[in-house]
Amino acid sequence: MNKRFLFTVLMVLVLLIPVNSLAAEKKDESKGEFEVPSHVLNISKENTYPNSTEDQEVVEPSELTQELIESVEVPIENPDLIKMLNETSINPSPIAFGYRGMVYIGRWPLNYESSETNINWEYQKINVNELNNMGGESEKKVNYNQQKKKEIKGALTNKIGDPDDIKKMMLLQAKDKTELPLAYSTVIGQNTKKENSYGVPAKKYGELQAYAPAVNEKGQVTFGEVYFQLKGNNKSIVVKNVTKQGIGAWIPIQDYVSFSYNLK
Repeated sequence: MNKRFLFTVLMVLVLLIPVNSLAAEKKDESKGEFEVPSHVLNISKENTYPNSTEDQEVVEPSELTQELIESVEVPIENPDLIKMLNETSINPSPIAFGYRGMVYIGRWPLNYESSETNINWEYQKINVNELNNMGGESEKKVNYNQQKKKEIKGALTNKIGDPDDIKKMMLLQAKDKTELPLAYSTVIGQNTKKENSYGVPAKKYGELQAYAPAVNEKGQVTFGEVYFQLKGNNKSIVVKNVTKQGIGAWIPIQDYVSFSYNLK
């Protein structure tokens, strides 16, 4: 009996090891896709402008809300809609036999499905530091020093209804995929400096360009008309006239700077 049990355990372990290894490999590949390259540096400690983190509120559905949204074929992931459902109290009378009613609560963006997430490490040029060593006899150094305060803003790439709700859903998914500090607005303060230095040989001219990176998020939003339906003492959600629309957005990466160095 013991030998048979041990054999069964060993077989289970042998079967699980390749699956776990494959899952870990896929996770590493996904993470590597958004890995920060060596020429992009974190300036959160050096930034003279303290950016506030744009943490989106994660709204958990109540037990009732969870029951209601699970009964609908179209996924409902809009945090603002879930919050409204959490705060709504509908209690039909237990003796309301034969009662029927439909309450319209509006046309909502129900969910966002990401189809493509890319990073442009040179989304917006924010600074240039130059050093002219044409008449010099020895190597000199040029360092990053932010000349002017720069605000980098993201935005949706095309017009769409309920843009604020959609921006929230896109931000949540982009953050989850990239694991980077994203916000629709970030600021690089004047006189922000970094210790990284670049050599400018004698008889040369050095130019250090700095860029703000951003994520380009693309996907599809599902819209629908949402109703509360009451039948006797039962209640449910009904979604009608479902439509889909493609959408894109640029979302800056907060407190990161990409550097490009050229000698002339």
